[in-house]
Amino acid sequence: MSLKNFHIFFISLSTLLAFGFAIWGINSYSVSDNTTHLSLGIISLLVGVGLIIYGMKVFQKLKKI
Repeated sequence: MSLKNFHIFFISLSTLLAFGFAIWGINSYSVSDNTTHLSLGIISLLVGVGLIIYGMKVFQKLKKI
């Protein structure tokens, strides 16, 4: 596996993990009313969006290579 393919795979996996953790945090908040879970869910959601933006920029840059 080339470094390019590994990077795309790793960004995709990290994005899925961030969104999965965000879903868990928000669902956990709805059950327990613990604001820490909500905070972690929102932060993970923002990280997931950031990873998507980062992945799109990296993918465009790697197309040129």
